[in-house]
Formats: sequence, structure tokens, C-alpha cells
Amino acid sequence: MKKIAGIWLYYLVGSILISCSTGQQAEEKVVYLKDYLVGYQEGQDATLALRRALDECKKVKARRLELPAEKLYFQPDYAVEQYVFVSNNDEGLKRFAFDLTGLSDIVLEGNGAVLLFSGFVCPFLIREAENIEVRNLSIDYTRTFHSEGKIEACGEGWLDVSFASEYPYYFSNGCLHFKDNQGNKYPYSNLLEFDVEKREPAYMVKDYWLSGGCMPAQELKNGNVRIFKDKIKGTPGNILVFGAAQRLIPAFTVTDSKRVRIQHVNIWHCGGMGVIAQRSGDIELDHVQVTPSPGTGRMISITADATHFSNCYGFIRMLNCLFENQKDDATNIHGIYAVIDSIIGPQELIVKLMHPAQEGFDFIRPGQQLELVNHKSLIQYGELSVENVERLNKKYTRVCLTAPLPEGTRVKDVVAAMGPYPEVLIRACKMRNNRARGLLLGSRGKIRIEKNYFHVPGAAILFEGDGSYWYEQSGVRDVVIRENVFDNCNYGIWGKACIAVGSGIYEQRETSRYHRKIRVEENTFHIFDPRLVNLYGVDDFVFKGNRIIHTDAYSYQGQEQRPFVIDNCSNIFIQETED
Repeated sequence: MKKIAGIWLYYLVGSILISCSTGQQAEEKVVYLKDYLVGYQEGQDATLALRRALDECKKVKARRLELPAEKLYFQPDYAVEQYVFVSNNDEGLKRFAFDLTGLSDIVLEGNGAVLLFSGFVCPFLIREAENIEVRNLSIDYTRTFHSEGKIEACGEGWLDVSFASEYPYYFSNGCLHFKDNQGNKYPYSNLLEFDVEKREPAYMVKDYWLSGGCMPAQELKNGNVRIFKDKIKGTPGNILVFGAAQRLIPAFTVTDSKRVRIQHVNIWHCGGMGVIAQRSGDIELDHVQVTPSPGTGRMISITADATHFSNCYGFIRMLNCLFENQKDDATNIHGIYAVIDSIIGPQELIVKLMHPAQEGFDFIRPGQQLELVNHKSLIQYGELSVENVERLNKKYTRVCLTAPLPEGTRVKDVVAAMGPYPEVLIRACKMRNNRARGLLLGSRGKIRIEKNYFHVPGAAILFEGDGSYWYEQSGVRDVVIRENVFDNCNYGIWGKACIAVGSGIYEQRETSRYHRKIRVEENTFHIFDPRLVNLYGVDDFVFKGNRIIHTDAYSYQGQEQRPFVIDNCSNIFIQETED
């Protein structure tokens, strides 16, 4: 009771002081969060003060919100609550600390502040906003959404693991569970081993996926925990990561917004993707670092992709960024396919969003062009203008067209918006030590990948797209990969080559040319694995002027010795250059 009274007291004092200075701040159109933190002490929840500061920003149409250069704490209790559908993440009723919905022409200046969140609260929601800049701050959590343990011993079907105090756990019905000091539960669904010396996924380790969220376990007399799983393996001394079961808490959710810039921001942790943007345009990330929190000893930074972009437009720029030790890819840029569920008239369809992580996503709007695509060959066979869209529920959408459907339109084929597609520039970034791949490129706009560094356990660059599992629209049209360094990639199980295609083309491979016009020029490849390029379904690919340096960084265990595996492609030019 005393704690609650104290919180309200300093907000009351703040209100009195603010009322005296509102006129001046309105004239300058600058709001200072410190004015709302009168009496604030480190460790107290700053959420209410932040909400009042953001309300003032909206009221006076502030051009800048200034944070104090200190550590600020945020709890979920008083945060804004919104039900959100976020592409490739888990939907739900979520709480947000920085709700920037509807704001425009404002800079959020962090001044080096560290934003420390506790529990299930998302840092930023940028929704229906325009010309937003967030800069000079760091994001972290008091308890991570994953857990890490040190492998102490191993045997047939078991591992002994020790946990630091940062990862509280308990047992229920013979299974291991994780929690925080407030009693919140942190479920996990997978295990992955990391090399403690190299601080990367251990060589050629695989994901162990769990069914039912239960890991049989028992506590030993020495305080370690013995976990049981058939055929599980591990190396004593390495770190075993218990991966978060859901993607609930992205750091930045950007939706239906334009001109968003995130600059000099450290994302040390979150329970999902670092930046997820959907149906938004002109997005720039400059000096954004996804990296484990310094001084904590953590192996993992965030629990999913560093960045992800769905149905975006305008431009996407990532400059001078660092994406390391996250639990999934550095980026994935794509559109969304929906499946034709029924044909209810010559100009009318009902379509279904198939993947649970895409439910509720508004993928098409009146006036846009809709492409019709064979779901097994990914060959387009129709293009029509959309007259009207009616969302029936989160799975199904009724689409009315301005002209009749082409002959041969079939249930189970897929449809997607035909643009506008974003132009992509990724320059001077580092991608390293994460699970899975580097860049998943799927925009049909111009893509330029320049002067980057890759050290990832799977394919450094992957061209995907499919109409049968993830339902992600891809099909690149103009890609240049130039002056990058590929440093011993493919030391894990997530790729068939350093640069590869992974599209879901299951029929008509001899004629399907899903990806087009890819240039790989003037790069340096340090390779222990001979597999440089693996392509199918590509038209117009050039590989020239590249430097290839063979190393013994890892021991290659595969059978494939060909550097270039090219199947069912057209207009391929390869110039091999080796040192």
C-alpha cells in the first residue's frame, strides 16, 4: 500500500510542476519525460509517467520527446493494452510501454537511456504513424524469455545442466519449467547448443524440438538438473539454450506506418523479433545492434529474427547494423500468400490465411492488383484488380475482383498483392553467430546487398517463397550482392550453400523461373565448405569477379563437393576465381 501511495505522490507532484510549464513546452513542441518523473527512484515503474508524457506529445503535437540519460524501468501493470495481429509472430492481447499510435513528425531522443522491462510488456508500438524517429537508447529485460544452462555432463539420453540464478526454475509433474521472481512462467519449445568459446551455435548441432512443452527432468543432489530426451547429445562446458515457445514480445512493432527511422538503438533482449514491420513504408535502421546485453554473460540476444518485413513498400534500409546471437535469421523480407478456399462467383473468391503466424493479416486492399499463382509450381497465371475486400474473420477474407477469374483458377492455389514492393539496401552490416541463416530476400523491388560481413551457420543469403508451408511471397527481380565478406558460413544445418534458393517449387521445375536477375560480384568467400551456390528455378544469374579463399576453420563432413549446383535454371554465367 505504501509503495502504491508513493508512486501516485510523485506523479501528483509532477502534475503540478508540469501545469506551470506546459505553455513553454507547447511553444517549443518538446516534451521532457523527466518532468513527469519527479521523485522517481531507480527501480520504480516509469510506465504511468511515460503514458502522461506521450499524451502531452499528442496534445501539443510535440516534435520531440526527450528521455533522461538514465536507467528507466517498465512493468506491464499500467501499460497500454492492445490486441494485435503481427506477421510471423504470435497474435494476442499485448501491453506496450511506448505506444506511438497515430503520432507524426516526432523524434524520441533517448540520450543514452537504458530501458529495462520486466515481464510480458512490449517496448514499442508504432502504428498508423508517420515520420517517426527513435534514437540513442538500449532495450533489455530483467528476466529473459529464454533460459540458458551450462552442460556439466552427458550420457545416453540425458544431459546434466546447471543454471545461474538469472534463470529460476521449478519442477511440475516430473518436467522442468522456468519462471521469474514474480511467478510469471517462461515456456520453452526447443533446445540448441552453443559453443562457449566461439559464442556461436556449436558445429553441426541440431534443434531439439519438444512436444507438449514438457522436458522430463529431475534435480540432482549437487544442484544440477538432469534432463531426459532420446538421442540427445551435448558437449560439457557448452551452453544449452532453452528457446522461448512463442514470439510474443517484439522490441519494435511497426504497422501501417511510413517514414520510420531507428538509429543508434541497442536491442539487448526481447521475446520475439527485434524489429517487425508490416504494411509500412520507408523504413531505415541505422546503427541498430541486436546483441547480448553487455556484462550479463548471456549467449543469446533476442529469441527470434533480428528484423522482419511483410508487405512493406517504399524503401527498407539497414545501414551499419549488427545482428548477432539471435535465435533466428538476420532478416526476412517477403509478401504474404493466401490460399483460395472457395470460388463463389466468376469475380469472387474466399481466401484463407493458412499459417497461424499470419492470421489476422490484411494482405490485400481495394485498388491493388492480385496475382494468382499455382501453389506447387509458383508460376503466376493471372493478374486482376481488386474491387472490394471483406474480412470475414482472422482466417478468411472475401475478395471481389473487377474482371472474371482466368480459366483454370483452382482451389488451393495462392493469391497475393502485386506490390508495391520495397527497394532494399543493406550496407555495412554484420551478421554473425546466430541460429539459422543471414538474409532471406523476397522483395521484387531493387535489392542491393553491399559491404556486409556474414558468419552464420546456414546460408548467408537465401531466396525462398512458397505456397505450401510458410506461404511467403517472394520471387526477386533485381538483386546485386557486391563487395561482401562471407566468412566460413554453413557450419550448421541450415543451408545447402552460402548463397542458395529454398523455394517451394514441387512441380514444373523445368519451366518455373520464380527468381530472376541476381548478380554476385566482387565478394570475398572464406570457405571450408566447398558449396558456394545452390540454385533452381532461376533465370539470369551472374557470378563474377569474386575471390574464393579456402580455409580449415571447420572440418567439412558433407558429401557434395561441387561449388556450384545449378538445376532447372536459365541464362547462368559463372566465372570462378580462386586464390
